[in-house]
Amino acid sequence: MPLELSELPYSYESLAPYMSAETLKYHHDKHHKAYVDKANKLFDGIPHLGDTLEEVVINAHKGGHMALFNNAGQHWNHTFFWSCMKPKGGGKIPANLEKAIQDSFGSFEAFRDEFIAAGLGQFGSGWCWLVAEKNGKLAVTKTPNAENPLISDQVPLLTCDVWEHSYYIDYRNERAKFLETFIDKLVNWENAAGLLERAG
Repeated sequence: MPLELSELPYSYESLAPYMSAETLKYHHDKHHKAYVDKANKLFDGIPHLGDTLEEVVINAHKGGHMALFNNAGQHWNHTFFWSCMKPKGGGKIPANLEKAIQDSFGSFEAFRDEFIAAGLGQFGSGWCWLVAEKNGKLAVTKTPNAENPLISDQVPLLTCDVWEHSYYIDYRNERAKFLETFIDKLVNWENAAGLLERAG
Protein backbone atom coordinates (compact mmCIF):
# COMPACT_ATOMS: atom_id res chain seq x y z
CA MET A 1 0.00 0.00 0.00
CA PRO A 2 1.57 3.31 -1.04
CA LEU A 3 1.82 5.75 1.85
CA GLU A 4 0.89 9.41 1.51
CA LEU A 5 2.04 12.48 3.40
CA SER A 6 -1.06 14.29 4.66
CA GLU A 7 -1.25 18.04 5.06
CA LEU A 8 -0.76 19.42 8.55
CA PRO A 9 -4.08 19.88 10.39
CA TYR A 10 -3.26 23.60 10.84
CA SER A 11 -1.27 26.29 9.08
CA TYR A 12 2.50 26.56 9.44
CA GLU A 13 2.12 29.81 11.38
CA SER A 14 -0.66 28.76 13.75
CA LEU A 15 1.47 27.19 16.53
CA ALA A 16 3.68 30.26 16.91
CA PRO A 17 5.27 31.49 19.09
CA TYR A 18 5.63 28.05 20.69
CA MET A 19 6.53 26.21 17.47
CA SER A 20 7.62 28.26 14.49
CA ALA A 21 6.59 28.01 10.86
CA GLU A 22 10.25 27.30 10.04
CA THR A 23 10.26 24.28 12.36
CA LEU A 24 7.03 22.90 10.91
CA LYS A 25 8.19 23.38 7.33
CA TYR A 26 11.47 21.54 7.95
CA HIS A 27 9.94 18.89 10.21
CA HIS A 28 6.85 18.07 8.15
CA ASP A 29 7.94 18.90 4.60
CA LYS A 30 11.50 17.54 4.84
CA HIS A 31 11.90 15.01 7.67
CA HIS A 32 8.41 13.49 7.65
CA LYS A 33 8.23 13.41 3.85
CA ALA A 34 11.57 11.59 3.70
CA TYR A 35 10.19 8.75 5.84
CA VAL A 36 7.16 8.39 3.56
CA ASP A 37 9.27 8.39 0.39
CA LYS A 38 11.72 5.82 1.79
CA ALA A 39 8.96 3.54 3.08
CA ASN A 40 7.29 3.49 -0.32
CA LYS A 41 10.55 2.39 -1.93
CA LEU A 42 10.96 -0.40 0.63
CA PHE A 43 7.62 -2.07 -0.14
CA ASP A 44 9.10 -3.72 -3.24
CA GLY A 45 9.63 -7.44 -2.67
CA ILE A 46 7.89 -7.48 0.74
CA PRO A 47 4.63 -9.45 1.12
CA HIS A 48 1.41 -7.56 1.80
CA LEU A 49 1.54 -6.39 5.42
CA GLY A 50 -1.91 -4.89 5.82
CA ASP A 51 -4.43 -2.41 4.54
CA THR A 52 -3.79 0.34 7.10
CA LEU A 53 -0.67 2.14 8.20
CA GLU A 54 -1.11 0.70 11.71
CA GLU A 55 -1.17 -2.85 10.32
CA VAL A 56 1.93 -2.18 8.22
CA VAL A 57 3.81 -0.83 11.23
CA ILE A 58 2.87 -3.73 13.52
CA ASN A 59 3.43 -6.46 10.92
CA ALA A 60 6.71 -5.00 9.63
CA HIS A 61 7.98 -5.06 13.21
CA LYS A 62 6.73 -8.61 13.83
CA GLY A 63 8.17 -9.81 10.53
CA GLY A 64 11.59 -8.31 11.10
CA HIS A 65 11.34 -5.88 8.16
CA MET A 66 13.16 -3.28 10.21
CA ALA A 67 14.03 -0.77 7.49
CA LEU A 68 10.38 -0.62 6.50
CA PHE A 69 9.29 -0.54 10.13
CA ASN A 70 11.62 2.36 10.89
CA ASN A 71 10.25 4.48 8.06
CA ALA A 72 6.58 3.47 8.27
CA GLY A 73 6.78 3.75 12.05
CA GLN A 74 8.18 7.26 11.80
CA HIS A 75 5.41 8.15 9.35
CA TRP A 76 2.80 6.94 11.85
CA ASN A 77 4.54 8.62 14.81
CA HIS A 78 4.77 11.97 13.06
CA THR A 79 1.18 11.88 11.78
CA PHE A 80 0.07 11.15 15.34
CA PHE A 81 2.32 13.90 16.74
CA TRP A 82 0.74 16.54 14.48
CA SER A 83 -2.71 15.55 15.80
CA CYS A 84 -1.49 15.96 19.39
CA MET A 85 -1.11 19.73 18.97
CA LYS A 86 -3.47 22.54 18.04
CA PRO A 87 -3.46 26.32 17.84
CA LYS A 88 -4.17 27.77 21.28
CA GLY A 89 -3.54 24.34 22.81
CA GLY A 90 -3.05 23.48 26.44
CA GLY A 91 -5.62 24.78 28.88
CA LYS A 92 -8.61 22.90 30.27
CA ILE A 93 -8.61 19.10 30.00
CA PRO A 94 -11.89 17.27 29.22
CA ALA A 95 -13.45 15.63 32.26
CA ASN A 96 -12.95 11.99 31.21
CA LEU A 97 -9.22 12.47 30.60
CA GLU A 98 -8.75 14.61 33.70
CA LYS A 99 -10.32 11.89 35.87
CA ALA A 100 -8.23 9.14 34.24
CA ILE A 101 -5.05 11.17 34.82
CA GLN A 102 -5.95 11.78 38.46
CA ASP A 103 -6.82 8.10 38.99
CA SER A 104 -3.58 6.92 37.38
CA PHE A 105 -1.05 9.52 38.54
CA GLY A 106 -2.67 11.17 41.56
CA SER A 107 -2.76 14.62 39.97
CA PHE A 108 -2.18 16.43 36.70
CA GLU A 109 1.01 17.90 38.14
CA ALA A 110 2.37 14.41 38.86
CA PHE A 111 1.54 13.32 35.30
CA ARG A 112 3.12 16.48 33.87
CA ASP A 113 6.33 15.89 35.84
CA GLU A 114 6.49 12.24 34.74
CA PHE A 115 5.85 13.06 31.08
CA ILE A 116 8.56 15.71 31.02
CA ALA A 117 10.97 13.38 32.85
CA ALA A 118 10.32 10.66 30.26
CA GLY A 119 11.11 13.07 27.43
CA LEU A 120 14.28 14.24 29.15
CA GLY A 121 15.27 10.68 30.01
CA GLN A 122 15.03 9.41 26.44
CA PHE A 123 18.69 9.22 25.49
CA GLY A 124 19.23 10.41 21.95
CA SER A 125 16.30 10.34 19.54
CA GLY A 126 12.83 9.12 20.37
CA TRP A 127 9.42 9.87 21.81
CA CYS A 128 7.58 10.18 25.12
CA TRP A 129 3.98 8.99 25.35
CA LEU A 130 0.82 8.96 27.40
CA VAL A 131 -0.80 5.56 26.83
CA ALA A 132 -3.77 3.55 28.01
CA GLU A 133 -2.89 0.08 29.25
CA LYS A 134 -5.11 -3.00 28.90
CA ASN A 135 -6.07 -2.71 32.59
CA GLY A 136 -7.57 0.72 31.91
CA LYS A 137 -4.84 2.65 33.69
CA LEU A 138 -2.87 5.39 32.00
CA ALA A 139 0.92 5.30 31.93
CA VAL A 140 3.81 7.40 30.68
CA THR A 141 6.42 5.66 28.59
CA LYS A 142 9.23 6.50 26.19
CA THR A 143 10.51 4.79 23.06
CA PRO A 144 13.69 5.12 20.99
CA ASN A 145 13.86 5.96 17.30
CA ALA A 146 10.73 4.76 15.43
CA GLU A 147 9.29 2.53 18.15
CA ASN A 148 5.82 3.32 19.44
CA PRO A 149 3.05 1.89 21.67
CA LEU A 150 1.42 0.04 18.76
CA ILE A 151 4.07 -2.68 19.00
CA SER A 152 3.52 -2.99 22.76
CA ASP A 153 -0.28 -3.42 22.54
CA GLN A 154 -0.90 -0.08 24.24
CA VAL A 155 -3.28 2.67 23.09
CA PRO A 156 -1.39 5.93 22.43
CA LEU A 157 -3.18 9.06 23.61
CA LEU A 158 -0.45 11.70 23.38
CA THR A 159 3.14 11.94 22.21
CA CYS A 160 5.96 14.44 22.04
CA ASP A 161 8.77 14.09 19.53
CA VAL A 162 12.14 14.56 21.24
CA TRP A 163 14.30 14.12 18.16
CA GLU A 164 16.41 17.27 17.94
CA HIS A 165 14.89 18.32 14.61
CA SER A 166 11.58 18.68 16.47
CA TYR A 167 12.75 21.57 18.60
CA TYR A 168 16.29 22.73 17.79
CA ILE A 169 15.37 25.69 15.57
CA ASP A 170 13.15 27.16 18.30
CA TYR A 171 14.73 25.92 21.52
CA ARG A 172 18.31 24.97 20.59
CA ASN A 173 19.49 22.43 23.19
CA GLU A 174 16.79 23.26 25.75
CA ARG A 175 14.76 20.06 25.52
CA ALA A 176 13.24 20.68 28.96
CA LYS A 177 11.86 24.06 27.89
CA PHE A 178 10.41 22.48 24.74
CA LEU A 179 8.68 19.73 26.74
CA GLU A 180 7.29 22.20 29.26
CA THR A 181 5.97 24.42 26.47
CA PHE A 182 4.48 21.42 24.67
CA ILE A 183 2.49 20.34 27.74
CA ASP A 184 1.44 23.83 28.77
CA LYS A 185 0.77 25.53 25.43
CA LEU A 186 0.48 23.08 22.52
CA VAL A 187 -1.35 19.89 23.54
CA ASN A 188 -4.68 19.11 21.92
CA TRP A 189 -6.33 17.63 25.03
CA GLU A 190 -9.63 17.11 23.22
CA ASN A 191 -7.90 14.76 20.79
CA ALA A 192 -6.37 12.74 23.64
CA ALA A 193 -9.72 12.59 25.45
CA GLY A 194 -11.43 11.36 22.28
CA LEU A 195 -8.86 8.61 21.84
CA LEU A 196 -9.35 7.54 25.45
CA GLU A 197 -13.12 7.42 25.00
CA ARG A 198 -12.80 5.30 21.84
CA ALA A 199 -10.39 2.97 23.66
CA GLY A 200 -13.09 2.25 26.21
